[in-house]
Amino acid sequence: MRLLLLNLCFFVTVLLVMPATVQAVKPSHKSSPNPEQESPEISGTLRTWHRVTLTFDGPQASESGDSNPFRDYRLSVTFQRGAHTHAVPGFFAADGDAGETSATSGTRWRVHFTPDAPGSWSYKASFRSGKDIAVSLDPFAGTPTAFDGQSGTLEIAPTDKFGRDFRGKGMLKYTGERYLRHAGTGEAFVKGGPGSPENLLAYHDFDGAYDNGGPELATLEEGLHRYAAHEADWNAGDPTWQGGKGKGLIGGLNYIAEKGMNTLYFLTMNWAGDGDDVWPWAQHDVQDRFDVSKLDQWEVVFSHMDSLGIAMNVLFQETENDTLFDGGTLGTLRKLYFREMVARFGHHLAVTWNLGEENNNTTTQREAFAAYLKALDPYDHPVVVHNHVHLIPETYNPLLGNADFNGTSFQIANPADTHTRVLQYLDASVAAGHPWVLNVDEIGHYSTGITPDGPESNHAQLRRDVLWGTLMAGGAGVEWYFGYQYPHADLNMEDWRSRDAAWEMTRHALHFFQEHIPFETMRHHDGLTWPADDYVLARLGEVYAIYRCQGGGVELELKDYPEATFSVRWYDPINGSELITGEKATVQGGSHIVDLGAPPYAPEQEWVILVERIQ
Repeated sequence: MRLLLLNLCFFVTVLLVMPATVQAVKPSHKSSPNPEQESPEISGTLRTWHRVTLTFDGPQASESGDSNPFRDYRLSVTFQRGAHTHAVPGFFAADGDAGETSATSGTRWRVHFTPDAPGSWSYKASFRSGKDIAVSLDPFAGTPTAFDGQSGTLEIAPTDKFGRDFRGKGMLKYTGERYLRHAGTGEAFVKGGPGSPENLLAYHDFDGAYDNGGPELATLEEGLHRYAAHEADWNAGDPTWQGGKGKGLIGGLNYIAEKGMNTLYFLTMNWAGDGDDVWPWAQHDVQDRFDVSKLDQWEVVFSHMDSLGIAMNVLFQETENDTLFDGGTLGTLRKLYFREMVARFGHHLAVTWNLGEENNNTTTQREAFAAYLKALDPYDHPVVVHNHVHLIPETYNPLLGNADFNGTSFQIANPADTHTRVLQYLDASVAAGHPWVLNVDEIGHYSTGITPDGPESNHAQLRRDVLWGTLMAGGAGVEWYFGYQYPHADLNMEDWRSRDAAWEMTRHALHFFQEHIPFETMRHHDGLTWPADDYVLARLGEVYAIYRCQGGGVELELKDYPEATFSVRWYDPINGSELITGEKATVQGGSHIVDLGAPPYAPEQEWVILVERIQ
């Protein structure tokens, strides 16, 4: 309800204020008056939290040319509004329309920018050449060339989006708390959604996509996804490329959003890994020549995710290939890879840079990777790393307190351990002076994960132990991995409807947190109830959320509030519900323990009890 009211207020504000605001700050751009400088092409929507693209005309180059446009040129554009600046890396864009033409050469150089405030923004381009200049952080490295120094202004109006669309909420930012927040609305974010397929981008409709021999994909035609089951979920007006390509994947994203999910986990490179079918390069084994048209097509998909409100958990590598670049160090090839991904996709509104799945790099290497990403990324997206299932302390303990790391990407073998693990690292990160955003991104044995729907599914256990176990500890959310033992497994998943019931139970949990409690101000307080195995998230004396893990009565300690009266309402985490009054509508504080009465129905099942002080 709180979120609904917020969105309604925002919508009314837009209707009342936007016409005058847009008239006063009309979207437009002005280029440098220097007649020798040709103005860049400005495209996109000149509003806050929308992508604004500047495309410059520069030297002729090719993906496979003698002069490497990815290594030996560096475009960066500094955008400034008052004292506020963003130095945004750019990239080689071939003919400027490669996603449609499949061009591999051209004279177009491009930068994507996401303005975070309305008003007048100036821009100034830095375009320099030199051997391996692309990976240098020195702004004066190399030699100025072509359109270096070109400048102008952009007039940015307020956003006109609302609802799920991230362009109405703003970029997800780490703010020193347990939850990411949207920079526009300030809304705290809890996530839930698919953790599979990890090789999401091994898609038949992308230019240059092919299977290099990953054995697990033998059941897919040509070893690539088609997502044919979701083509019917594509809607008129949704994006495609090259005459209608992309409908299966775009439709699948629509389905995820319709189920209320708001996150997705995927690799941008798995060469020599489980799938061996995803990479950003023109050839899988040439790591300094990127596939311009393929990356343009990825951009179409990621932009649609922004509009649907689906966050991107971007994994750079996996356990089989995390020493592929420079023997595992931060060398030229790894820096080049990081730079291209940040330049291409860093402007998106809900990105987490994940250093790798089941990561084998050393702590020193991880720290170097994170520091380089933070130096590159003008938007300061959160950085995390995914652990080996039996190496949780070894992965995370040395990183506690490091300001370049913002949270976990837990893989946990035993679902019953989830609540305890999240509590452990939430408290440890707070004690280290740098609170983490605690996410659980893979659960159970690799052969199992979350099973497909059906009478023998493991959903009941994972709902209690993992989903609510994470959120009620103060964790920020979950992603569901699909095990290899079952149809539509991690690498050959073609239909997200195989876990439709899983999305429903996840939606119910997100709904409770987003609509019914001020979760960002609440803390874990297990032990305030009997039975002792219940989960308790509370703001003491004011609001208590209690997850009753099994049937039976619940008693809550309220001894410190003798003058207070509390309402008691119940929420059904299995079927979803609004808040319902049970046996007792209110209870009085002051007793050591207070009996909360019986639920409104099904006394044997799990329930969530919301106890709120009546002012």
